[in-house]
Amino acid sequence: MKLFRSTAAALALTTGLLTLPAYADVAQQNSSGDPLYTADAPKAFSMIGDLLIARPLLIGATAIGALAFVVSLPFTAAGGNIGEAGHALVVEPGKEAFVRCLGCTTSGYKQN
Repeated sequence: MKLFRSTAAALALTTGLLTLPAYADVAQQNSSGDPLYTADAPKAFSMIGDLLIARPLLIGATAIGALAFVVSLPFTAAGGNIGEAGHALVVEPGKEAFVRCLGCTTSGYKQN
């Protein structure tokens, strides 16, 4: 029963993590009226939430995705889509965890 509860909790957290981009798009519309609040200048509470909640979950998703990629490797090799599986399971969560700026909703380095 303990394994079932742990698995259910992990799935619930993962599902919640996957819905974050949908909420970020709604929050991105700048309904507060503050001209300084944009994707390039997130507020402090966005940074704290990102640091304490989103980043640890994304790092965990990257580790779980890497494990799932290794387990699914024989099947993806047979299907001929190793690159797509690796990108979806490892690269995308890793990019969101390690490349995105703190509190931002889009990933990638800024090009000045």
